[in-house]
Amino acid sequence: MKVTIAGFHQDEEEYWVADLSCGHTRHFRHNPPWQEREWVTTLAGRNQFLGTELDCKKCDQGVHQCRPSTGSG
Repeated sequence: MKVTIAGFHQDEEEYWVADLSCGHTRHFRHNPPWQEREWVTTLAGRNQFLGTELDCKKCDQGVHQCRPSTGSG
């Protein structure tokens, strides 16, 4: 199912997590050399991805919402 990124928050390990418009979440880690997503480390970088459309695999699997979308930071 196509959804958009509504915001970001950090989890308990301080990794960035996208809050999706459907209420689910998806991690976006910058963990070189395995995962190169330097954009997630700055507010400006994260703001560039707000509204970006992506597939939500949890919605496709019929999983209920994990948490309400916060749309923060």
